[in-house]
Amino acid sequence: MKTWLGPVAAALLAGVAGWYGVLALSTFGLMEAAIQRVSQDYGMNTMRYGTLPTPTNQPIVRPSPDLAYSTCPYDLAKGPVLVSVTPVPGRYTSLSVFDARTDVAFVRNDLQAGGKPFDVVLAREGQAVPAGKEVVRLGYDRGIALIRLLLNAPGEIEALDTIRRQSTCRSLGG
Repeated sequence: MKTWLGPVAAALLAGVAGWYGVLALSTFGLMEAAIQRVSQDYGMNTMRYGTLPTPTNQPIVRPSPDLAYSTCPYDLAKGPVLVSVTPVPGRYTSLSVFDARTDVAFVRNDLQAGGKPFDVVLAREGQAVPAGKEVVRLGYDRGIALIRLLLNAPGEIEALDTIRRQSTCRSLGG
């Protein structure tokens, strides 16, 4: 009986380690697939103003039909990225920054911003950033900044699109 304890314990340990390894690596794979999908037409460090989701057009996994999404797939390899958000008056607007591991690194909504536009600089440790800007230091080069705009009805998107498109992202690097 004792001769089986060692191999069984080793097999269980290897199984648990493998399971944790797959979980850890799968988050990076899922985020990389999302980055590739949203950067496909516009590239990196550029805001993409999505259309309202339909069953045939879902750039975000399980999107909410009452939210208009704007996405900025970012890459900090060549320097920081500036994300500028202009909330739509009277509408819930939020910015969420996700890193390469799918962790939420930053969140701010229109109420927290006092309904005023705000800028956030995404940067790696050691990257120079403009003075006076709020900085979010990230542990990975790549990720997605996601802006959500709540609509009362799908038809509102056209009237609110001009304000929504004032939110931007751009590289500050070389």
